[in-house]
Parts: sequence; structure tokens; C-alpha cells
Amino acid sequence: MSIVDLPLLPLGRGNDSNSERGVDCPGDLPPASDPDLVARAQAAKDALGGRVFVLGHHYQRDEVIQFADVTGDSFKLAREAAARPDAEYIVFCGVHFMAESADILTGDSQQVVLPDLAAGCSMADMAALSQVETAWEALADAGVQAQVVPVTYMNSSADIKAFCGRNGGVVCTSSNAETALSWAFEQRGPDTKVLFLPDQHLGRNTAVLQMGYSLDECVVWDPHRPNGGLTAEQLNDARMILWKGHCSVHGRFSPDVVDELRATIPGVQILVHPECQHEVVLKADLVGSTEFIIKTIEAAPAGSSWAIGTELNLVKRLADQHPDKHISFLDRTVCYCSTMNRIDLPHFVWAMESLVEGTVVNRIEVDEQTQAEALVALQRMLDLPGKTAKD
Repeated sequence: MSIVDLPLLPLGRGNDSNSERGVDCPGDLPPASDPDLVARAQAAKDALGGRVFVLGHHYQRDEVIQFADVTGDSFKLAREAAARPDAEYIVFCGVHFMAESADILTGDSQQVVLPDLAAGCSMADMAALSQVETAWEALADAGVQAQVVPVTYMNSSADIKAFCGRNGGVVCTSSNAETALSWAFEQRGPDTKVLFLPDQHLGRNTAVLQMGYSLDECVVWDPHRPNGGLTAEQLNDARMILWKGHCSVHGRFSPDVVDELRATIPGVQILVHPECQHEVVLKADLVGSTEFIIKTIEAAPAGSSWAIGTELNLVKRLADQHPDKHISFLDRTVCYCSTMNRIDLPHFVWAMESLVEGTVVNRIEVDEQTQAEALVALQRMLDLPGKTAKD
């Protein structure tokens, strides 16, 4: 499916099962100006007790994260949900692909709720299943498919994870991408290639900076061009076939801002997520997952200066939690994750109060076949050596 195939969805109406962009929101939301929203949220949570387990992603708003039973990155949260089999309802304050992963990993008796279905992921939408299947056929036509192992980032839809599961591939997180790629490169002999979905930057940064491949061995597959815009010769010479996708937040950070900050803040250390552009990562002092960023700041000495390249809600929270350190945002302008930010207090209260009334709203369900095939790829990741529970 190309971008022109995606239907126009008026806000508040409709959904598209082939993408992350569902926007149905039945029922009436409480007004954002309601001064009793915090009390209403707490009352609903108290009424549900152990029947509900609330998950909050690190990029979530403070107004919502205060009600989370556990905070973390996407895979950690999905595993935390799976570890609570007695919780009837999992309210996932994150984005759609994360709630899908929670549904895959939790029991059949548990119901996963996403407070706002419009909380999707632009990166995940950049790799639609129809596009990936077309690319897979093109790789066969080019005579290289038998050498290719698909690897998808956790930040992808359930059907892309399922594609990897049924085609000998694996899921990875940003903290175990090197381990997953090392596994993949062992699967087809010395001529193995990897199709890395959907974030080209994480794939490139891992292959080049951690595994020693050259930029020349990395090519970018553009799903909007015939044959990905690549020749059979380019595909044959490549080791990494990078899907042309990116994070709308991390892709904004630029190397010139790094230079400006170094010139204006003496001794500043640049700490970025590996979803950032390769040129930014090359200029950074430290690169790592969301959890790595948090732990680095927690361990940093008082008085140290940091410029962080990740989502602004998290950067602001770190600055508030560590007033003894000088923490700056690695961009000139505000840069929230617009879809993550859709999970606000009115949506959370509406979802929770609906559960109290016995109505399950915005349930995320992955069909049985997709769930089984996606679980194959997830299990391959879980079987890898080392740490696997961070993104």
C-alpha cells in the first residue's frame, strides 16, 4: 500500500485495519477543562482495583503517567502486562503497536485498551504489509530473496511482526538490535542479507557503528518507487536493505544543532537515541535506548550538562527529576510525539470510567493467525542471548 492508498480519516471517525491510524472514539469525553479529572481518574482506578493494570510509556504526558502502575519502554510494558495474568483489563497509555504487542503477549482472558485509537505511530505506518509483501516478491525477482532475513523493529505493526515470523525473521529492540542482526546474519550463510524494517536509522547505525559494515553495504528500499528504487546489482552487493522509514521525533534532530550546543554550553555531553540520523549519532557522545538514556542521566554527576535527543516529555521529566544537572533538549523547537500525546487525561478518564460501568472501549485485538506468527518472531528475540526487554 502506498501513501496514496491510505484513506482519509476525519478526526473522530473511521479506522483503517491496515495501518496504525484508527481514530474511532465512541462516547462523550469529559472536557479537558474539568477540574475534577484527576480525582475522577483516581476514583475509577480505585473502583477497578486489581482488575485493571495501567501501563505508561516514557514518552507519555505527566498528567497520565501519574496513574501508571508501571512505566517503561514498549517491550518492557508488554512483558509487564503478560506478568499480570490476574489483571482483567490492561490500559495501555502508549501507541497502537505497543497495545498490539501487549495483546499478543497477554492471556486470552485479558483485554487490552488504548484510551485513544488515534494514538498510532507514523514510523509503523511507513511499512504497510502490502508494501512489504511487494518488496519481498521483488527480492525474489532480483534473485536474492533466499539470502534475505527480515528483521523488524519493535516499533512496527503486528502484521509486520507476523511477516517476519513466517519468513524466518525476528523482532528487535533498540538495545538488542546488534544481537538480533548478528543472529540474522548467521541464518543464510556467508551471503546473508537483512531486510530491516521499518526504521532505516536504527538499522544503519547498528550495522555501521556497532557491527563494522560500511555505508556502501547499506541500501535504502523506497516502497514508493518501482523495485524500491534499487537495481538487482545494488541488491546483490548489499548486506543491509534498509526500509525507508523513520521516527518523526528522532528524525528531527540535526548535526548543526549539536555543533551549536557544543559552542554555547561548555562541557555539554550529547546523548541520543539510535533512531536519530546517522550524522547526529556520529556527533553524539553516547547513544542508546530510552532506558539507557534514563539510566545515564540517573548516574550522571551533579553539575554535569547534557543535551538529549529523544521525545520532549521524557526530556522534561528527566530535567524535573534531576535539578542538580543541566539538561537541554536537542532541538530548537518543541518536539513532542504527536500521536503519543493524544493519550490525554480526558481520554484516560473516559476509558477508565467506561470499564467501571462494564463497557470495554477501544479494545485492541490481534487476530489469532497474526498473533501466532508474530509470537514466533517475538519468541526468536526472547531466545537471543543478552538483554531483550528494552527499546
